[in-house]
Amino acid sequence: MSRVRSMLRGALVFVALAPLACTTTTFESTWRDPEARPVRLAGKKVVGIFMTNRSGIRRAAEDAMAREISARGAQGVPAYTVLSDEEVKDSDLSKTKLESLGFSGAVTMRAVGHETQYIYQPDVVWIRPYYRTFWGGYWRWGWGTVYEPGYLTADRVVKVETLVYSLEQDRLIWAGVSRTLDPERIESFISELAKAVTKQLVKAGLLQERA
Repeated sequence: MSRVRSMLRGALVFVALAPLACTTTTFESTWRDPEARPVRLAGKKVVGIFMTNRSGIRRAAEDAMAREISARGAQGVPAYTVLSDEEVKDSDLSKTKLESLGFSGAVTMRAVGHETQYIYQPDVVWIRPYYRTFWGGYWRWGWGTVYEPGYLTADRVVKVETLVYSLEQDRLIWAGVSRTLDPERIESFISELAKAVTKQLVKAGLLQERA
């Protein structure tokens, strides 16, 4: 009997936690400048920029963003292909270079923080023996675990700020903050983030639907 209960608990834990194993990116907030001139980036050169001191991550993120931008009607270009790690530190040099190459827009991404999110798993907890009776079970256990609830699972949330600038107006035209739950691998995280960002830009009318 105890073995059956153990297997049941294991199955319930798996079912409860399975959805959390997948990386999920959503937007907490978005903003668009109501005073900027109408902008449509489709058909124009747009540079994808990921602000980080880690060259490998920067390249992977900018490649992913450029692919998604290009798939939605604009000409996406990874910033590292036109601006070196040293050049990006000089705003005047970067401005001159991007203008000379005919870029109309820039999509920048920057990680702005991470936090821990706690999830309560009632369907897992309620099958435990100390829940079956009130006085002889839950009452004693509940008061004894008020400050250390073992039925909470911790998940990591990564937040990224995305900004879209019109280089022709030198103006911020769109902004958003995304949250990604439990990113397991940097490659899949970056790919999903790039797709989520460009979908938002399609909704904002800045890019077109993926062909």
